[in-house]
Amino acid sequence: MSGIEQYIPGATAVGVVFKDGVVLAAEKRLALGNFIMSKGAKKVFPITEYTGAACAGMIADMQVLVRNVQAIIKMREMELHRPIKPNSVTKLMSVIMFERRMYPLLTQVILGGVGDEASIYVLDPLGSVIPDKYAVIGSGSEIAIGVIESEYKEDMDEKAAKELALKAIKASSQRDSASGDGVDMLVITKQGGREESIVL
Repeated sequence: MSGIEQYIPGATAVGVVFKDGVVLAAEKRLALGNFIMSKGAKKVFPITEYTGAACAGMIADMQVLVRNVQAIIKMREMELHRPIKPNSVTKLMSVIMFERRMYPLLTQVILGGVGDEASIYVLDPLGSVIPDKYAVIGSGSEIAIGVIESEYKEDMDEKAAKELALKAIKASSQRDSASGDGVDMLVITKQGGREESIVL
């Protein structure tokens, strides 16, 4: 590992759509190269009552991005007197990331939420948007995606989706040295979002 790569933290973050909502999960380790900076880093963020995001990459960049999006969405919701749908939150985040393309926010994002239906989107540092039913980002993604692809079903219930996300992150934590030290999870349904923390 050389150059800038050693300063970009590794991670494993997962998003899964289930029958009634979305599960977003990420492990807690913050590693810069061979050095573990923290065992309690937060990589899962609620954005609105019905939308959240998980990130891999520079956590500071993600924190700034989330605060910007939250402020704009809050003002828009006050104007419209209704919640903003996940696809609109995704478009806003994509525009902000694209505007910064010459000096990009070094973070990959899985954004998920519940509007007319449950949905997740993957965004890269330049703001590209890819919708899907499940997604994995970060240095442990090669291992985690194999677990999810082999076991994902579209009509899963919340319990099965949480177990699948946890299993994928556990598998990546066993092989990716930049992933580990527990899991933060955000479950979003039509009743709102709920955060959980799990010790591995």
